[in-house]
Amino acid sequence: MTDEERVDPPYIADERTMLTTWLDWQRATLLQKCSGLTPDQLREQAVPPSNLSLLGLVRHMAEVERGWFRKGVAREDIGYRWVTEDHQDADFDDVADVDDAGVDAAFEALRDEIGRARHAVAAAATLDVTFTRPNRPEISLRWVLVHMVEEYARHNGHADFLRERIDGVTGD
Repeated sequence: MTDEERVDPPYIADERTMLTTWLDWQRATLLQKCSGLTPDQLREQAVPPSNLSLLGLVRHMAEVERGWFRKGVAREDIGYRWVTEDHQDADFDDVADVDDAGVDAAFEALRDEIGRARHAVAAAATLDVTFTRPNRPEISLRWVLVHMVEEYARHNGHADFLRERIDGVTGD
């Protein structure tokens, strides 16, 4: 199975399996929507006046995976890859001048963060494991998994519009 191959979530399963399988389905959906495009197409901000691009979505989701699973659930003391204090939307905004190697690096970063996120989830004793973030209440792994399904689903909708504008491809 490649990252772009989606496996349908089971209709009956325990909660952890259900949530992680749906999250993997959403992850694969984003990668699938990006497949077969050139680096220039991935960088294209195809739905003006929005600054969204498929590359920006990939970079953003790498940052989101990193933030919730590594910085949150696993409590790693790490920074972000693209986002800075001075530029909170760098993952979205700074894609126009990214060379082809930077495009490949963004997909590698997303796949790496997904792998590390899966490890953090597997290492958690239960979905009730919690952590805190600045200016937020206590957060459970369960909340993070539900939120990540929602986050990918929302951005996969954006990816639908972008992909259709870029080359006319539509799909679920």
